[in-house]
Amino acid sequence: MTTFATVVETQGFASAARKLKVSPSVVSRVVTELEQHLGVRLLTRTTRVVRVTDAGAAYFENCRRILADVEAAELSAAGANATPRGQLAVTAPALFGRMYVVPIAHDYLMRYPAVNLNCWFLDRIVNLVDEGVDAAVRIGELPSSSLQAIAVGKVRQVLCASPAYLEARGVPRHPRDLAGHVTLQTTNLAFTPEWRFRVDGRPFTVPVQPRLVTTTNDSAMAAAIGGLGILRLLSYQVVHEVAQGRLRIVLPDYELAPWPVQVVHREGRHVNQKVRAFIDLAVETLRARASQWNVP
Repeated sequence: MTTFATVVETQGFASAARKLKVSPSVVSRVVTELEQHLGVRLLTRTTRVVRVTDAGAAYFENCRRILADVEAAELSAAGANATPRGQLAVTAPALFGRMYVVPIAHDYLMRYPAVNLNCWFLDRIVNLVDEGVDAAVRIGELPSSSLQAIAVGKVRQVLCASPAYLEARGVPRHPRDLAGHVTLQTTNLAFTPEWRFRVDGRPFTVPVQPRLVTTTNDSAMAAAIGGLGILRLLSYQVVHEVAQGRLRIVLPDYELAPWPVQVVHREGRHVNQKVRAFIDLAVETLRARASQWNVP
């Protein structure tokens, strides 16, 4: 089961062999013997890819559950489940990670000296299974998946600009007023050629042609603070700049529904203790700080 599950998770025999530290021929033989034992084809093999059959996909989900149960039983019997230990990997959006996950990481490592922690702070969706990451902070609606999710708060999608820009160009009173303004965008926030709003409870879209598009939130924010134009970001990203008066929120009455912030993990009922300890600490800490993520 472990060999088969590893092939599915890594999407190949060679990659599974590297992870399991055996030869590809051993992996192939084990999977073939498993298929013969079950009397069903689990994988479809070609020269380039390995695809899971319908029967294989169902069997994979059962394998994950069973293997998690076995691991939990072994840890409990050995007493290792009492103290978190080993290597843990977590991920979060870059700025959110720096602002809110780093303090959690510090507290976690102080509490559990037998754990080493890898933090992946990236503005992209990290596949927890494929990339071997244990837990994540995700912002936005989650697609249907096998991941377990715990809600910790919400953030808003806000438009902001510097006081100097608004004094020079005027404050937009309605989304349609954006046609007369300079707009800025970052590729990290669902980049589209239009901005969406809610007007009288109905969707309202405004086409935008940004004068500046950047790949990082920090650079886009610097341009907005410098007076170049109006920028859309998430509320937690600009909360300090708004509090310090360097940015002002515009069109707050037309914002879309807030985005959920969730802690997600890929384990089942018997989550490993090192993961459970991190999740519990993260949920408690983030819920306590959720009020800081939004601006007036």
